[in-house]
Amino acid sequence: MTDPFGTEALRTSVLAAWRGSPTRFREDANAEEDLRLGGYRDRLLVELAQNAADAAGAEPGVLRITLVDGELRAANTGAPLTAAGVAALASLRASAKESGVGQFGVGFAAVLAVTDAPRVVSASGGVEFSAARTRAEVPELASERGGDVPVLRLVWPCAEEVPAGFTTEVRLPLKVDLSLDDFVDEVPDLLLALPGLRRIEIGSQSWERFVTADGVVTIGSSRWLVERTTGELPTELVQGVEHRPHWTVVWAYPLDSELGEDVLHAPTPTDERLSLPARLIATTPVEPSRRRVLPGAAAWSVLDAAAALYPALVQRVPAVERTALVPLPGFPLSEVDDRLRTAVLRELRAASWLPLASGEWITPARARVLDVGSEELVELVEDALPGLLDAELSAPVHAKALAALEVPRVSTAEVVAALAGVDGDPGWWRDVYAAFEPLAEVDPDVREALQSLPVPLADGRTVTGPRTTLIADEPLPGLRVVHPDAVHPLLVRLGAVEAGAAELLADPSLRENVARSVEDAEAGLDGEDLIETVLRLVDRAALRAGEEPWLGALALPDASGEWHRADELLMPDSALVGVVEADAFPLLSKEIADAYPRAALVAVGVVDTFSVVIDDEPSGPDHDLPDESAWWSSMADEPRRVVAVRDLDLVADWPAALRLLASDPVTWRAVTEPDGYTGWWIARHATLAGKAPREYRLAEASLLDGLFDAVPELELPEHVLRAAGVRSRLEIWDDDDAEFVLERLGDPDRAIADAVVLRAHAALPEGDFAPPERVRVLSGEVVSADDVVVLDHPWLLGVVPPSRVLLADGSEELADLLDLALASEEFDGSPDHVGEVVRWQDLAAVRMACELLEVALPDGVVVVHEELVVDGQRVEWWMADGVPHAADTPEGLARALAWVTERWEDRHTFAALITDPSAATLLG
Repeated sequence: MTDPFGTEALRTSVLAAWRGSPTRFREDANAEEDLRLGGYRDRLLVELAQNAADAAGAEPGVLRITLVDGELRAANTGAPLTAAGVAALASLRASAKESGVGQFGVGFAAVLAVTDAPRVVSASGGVEFSAARTRAEVPELASERGGDVPVLRLVWPCAEEVPAGFTTEVRLPLKVDLSLDDFVDEVPDLLLALPGLRRIEIGSQSWERFVTADGVVTIGSSRWLVERTTGELPTELVQGVEHRPHWTVVWAYPLDSELGEDVLHAPTPTDERLSLPARLIATTPVEPSRRRVLPGAAAWSVLDAAAALYPALVQRVPAVERTALVPLPGFPLSEVDDRLRTAVLRELRAASWLPLASGEWITPARARVLDVGSEELVELVEDALPGLLDAELSAPVHAKALAALEVPRVSTAEVVAALAGVDGDPGWWRDVYAAFEPLAEVDPDVREALQSLPVPLADGRTVTGPRTTLIADEPLPGLRVVHPDAVHPLLVRLGAVEAGAAELLADPSLRENVARSVEDAEAGLDGEDLIETVLRLVDRAALRAGEEPWLGALALPDASGEWHRADELLMPDSALVGVVEADAFPLLSKEIADAYPRAALVAVGVVDTFSVVIDDEPSGPDHDLPDESAWWSSMADEPRRVVAVRDLDLVADWPAALRLLASDPVTWRAVTEPDGYTGWWIARHATLAGKAPREYRLAEASLLDGLFDAVPELELPEHVLRAAGVRSRLEIWDDDDAEFVLERLGDPDRAIADAVVLRAHAALPEGDFAPPERVRVLSGEVVSADDVVVLDHPWLLGVVPPSRVLLADGSEELADLLDLALASEEFDGSPDHVGEVVRWQDLAAVRMACELLEVALPDGVVVVHEELVVDGQRVEWWMADGVPHAADTPEGLARALAWVTERWEDRHTFAALITDPSAATLLG
């Protein structure tokens, strides 16, 4: 048998080394055992595929795995076995591979997991290894280890045929049970990791690797996006690495499903766990076991190169899917994972791969993303927010990835702040509002942030915040009316008011402008726009005079061009012209009066006729009415309603004023309001022929003659005179009126009938008025009140001079009101003589008078005097210690009888009946 690979020389060298140094034998045995039981355990298919890929060369090869007669056979295409390859197979520390980083030759030790007599047959020859033949060569050394010998150190030639279509086949007589199905799951990963293979066949099944022009690798039903690069390690990093300065890095990203937890492939799987979204296949230096990366500068250099390549892989993914390749925060799964994640993130932050709304690309370090957004919103605000990412990236699915890249999220509040300086046209702003609307519908935080949105106004200004704006059918100068082209429902949702005339009038800014309008006009500012705005709104709102008192502050010009409050001006053709004092109101400019509706001018306060104040819930005398406090305090109870005519203190022609008041139902209701201010004020302060209305009586009120003068002819209806306070009956309204009546009663120039005086004193109300200085007494005189008394007991009239008795039906209350003494306090006495005590029933005339008047006859007695004298003065009757005394006359007996029977008002009837106790007297 020929020996094309010089195996005999290899055996001789190894045997010489073993026999010369048994320690070397044991070292080789231990090393192979470590590889068999450690690093290459369970890596049989991986190593067979790696060897096949190494052999393939420039053209990807094929690997076929079969079971034939108890042997596992692995046939591959590519370069045949060489002498250097045989030497590598027979060495535990060398490799025949000339490219890549690492020591892959020792990987053949993986076959020892299933066989102890592997063979490699090739088109160029074959070799075999055998544990049995090795024991036969060194029986003594083998026996020392119980027959355990290094299998892959002694190699022999063999001559076998290679299957058609293949150049090399590894044949492994199995010493364990093994099924081809055990390899099926590994195949797709191997085809991806080993670009040197294009197809792997396992029994009757096959898997092929297809590569499209755009770098997508398809293996079975799986598709991978692959990015590859190669390089050469710097000289200073390749010491200790056998002639393998070149490296290859491949990133593979699964297109059909997430990768999940993976391991580093170098290029076959290691135990270095990775958490990146893409698989890394890199010829990084590994430990002899091939399970771990060999730590050091060479390995880190390759990993850095892999990280630098990663953005290129990401850039091949559709823009909105790219964040799926970003390593997310979490605990690294290994030291290699930690280094790789850190490096990948660093490279991603510096590369331009994130999509801008404009379609260009930007680095994460310069990018920002809307916290909530839409495509329309991003397009609208991208100029205000440079570096703004495509709206798709605002979706929550991208949030963690962008956070890992340290891309700042722009809140709605920050967007609004950025828009503050944007000079957009109204239509553009409407588009902005439309873009924000769906976000505001579902997120209260967005609605809160949008409260600061800029809003363009119809007058060209831009203001902050929809809440301060108005939406109206037409622009009005001076108001915060949104520009018609910018109007959008979102503004209403955020607080803008859809304003009719009433809402526009309620705008605080308009009220502020009106309040300072006189000051502004006097300072030279143009007030025409404000006048037009207010009067047009008032006209559209159909306001009535007094409905909105604040409108009275609107600055309007008078006939001379000077500016005044509206409520200080009078319409040029007002009915009040000539009725009020000439200088009471300046006349409104005729140009303004002609330019605007009369009703609108009156509604803002311009005086056209008497205006009325109406307050249904008054809290005090605070309506700016003349003498209002005096009227308020004169009321027994606080008024529950105020209806009052203004400006009565400015009237110059009262008859004309009264006719005007009576012609208007509104003002007339105020005049006739029960206990109302207007009637109260007119009665006291109006003047009719130079006097107050209360000083007059109606012509037919003759019972008031002497006390009040008849009203002169003024061409005023009686009901108007009566409402104005002209008296139709004797009525004293309050303390002021009481003082006025008492003053009239104390006027000696007035001829007043006793009956009028009696009624006037009887009509005095309880109050706090000043007592009179002069009073009328029974003698008909007017005297000083100092010596006058109030007759409290009628019998005292017999001893008190008439000139000292008030002409009144006396009482203690009246004395208190007028601050006068009672007659009983100053006069007293008793009869000078003893009279005859007589029982009332014994007096026949008295008895008959009582029967005729149906009055019960008193049970007591009366002392009858032939002549009754008290303190030297003759009197008709007297009361002493509760006992009546009477002169023996009809008058004396009648008065005493009337008093004791409490029928004082019948005393004169009693006198007549006692004189003639007959029915004729009673009836006649």
